[in-house]
Amino acid sequence: MALPPRTAATTLTALAVLVTLSLPVGPAYADDTDPSAPPGSVTTSPPPEVDGNSPGLKLADGATLAAAKVLDIKSIVEDLGGEERRVDTNENVTFALQAEVLFPKDSSKLNPEARSRIRAIADEIKAQNATTVRVFGFTDNLGSYAHGLTLSKNRAEIVHDELAAALGSTDVTFEVRGYSEDYPIADNASEQGRRKNRRVEVTFPRGASAASNES
Repeated sequence: MALPPRTAATTLTALAVLVTLSLPVGPAYADDTDPSAPPGSVTTSPPPEVDGNSPGLKLADGATLAAAKVLDIKSIVEDLGGEERRVDTNENVTFALQAEVLFPKDSSKLNPEARSRIRAIADEIKAQNATTVRVFGFTDNLGSYAHGLTLSKNRAEIVHDELAAALGSTDVTFEVRGYSEDYPIADNASEQGRRKNRRVEVTFPRGASAASNES
């Protein structure tokens, strides 16, 4: 069951370029520099006009077509307030929840409504039959880096605990990390951007059947 948006959702879908020209997409990993694209940064453009009679479209004598390649599809769904964000690729599903949705200011104690949101993510993990889950915490650039590192890790741990309880399974392996202000998805120069950067991301592989049905 997908995490229901609280308000009308906007969906942005983009086709990535071929593998030789692609940049990695997805959540923040230890070696990534861009954990997820900020809202509005992924756009689509109309297809170019193609002349079917152009000689440039014809293969030269003896030429053959290259092997087919599967293009990655990235879908971003975000509610209008930006509190919840879901990113789907061919390989992974990522849920990003703003910290204010889950915790009081500068705290790692869950808000009353946070558990229902986290359990909805657990339902999606079950639906995808995922056995590996990454839970990453992030802050904005206010305050010291060390404080942000502790806070982001504590928040990720709390979300992990709630997910583990909701899943009720010992077959799921978790990776839990806090990244402080690293890997922002928006500009920290404004409060709106800082709200987006204060978040917890939950990422897990897509189920094989779900991926094949949508490809």
